[in-house]
Amino acid sequence: MADSAAFAAVSTQIEQRTELDRLESRGTVRLALQKAGLDAASVTPRQMGVVLERVLPGELAGRGVADAEGLCRNLASVVSAMPDEAAGDTPDMVFQRLGGGA
Repeated sequence: MADSAAFAAVSTQIEQRTELDRLESRGTVRLALQKAGLDAASVTPRQMGVVLERVLPGELAGRGVADAEGLCRNLASVVSAMPDEAAGDTPDMVFQRLGGGA
């Protein structure tokens, strides 16, 4: 499954704005998502915003990124402008389609 647009955008920005390479950037974001109980393939921009506020600053600071909180605030503003992706079908949505509803 492909990574979400929010994950890709944040990982790319961290790679470009810090000394972390692509693998380190993506791995750091994946670890932060994992701590929040989320997945890179399905994280929405709204969820990523919460991770940027609460989890990612600590992960970046632990890797020696200067002003990790400022970077995350900046990235949160970028992510908040992204359209929220559908988080996937709920079981009710699937059963409605199978039953001919909606």
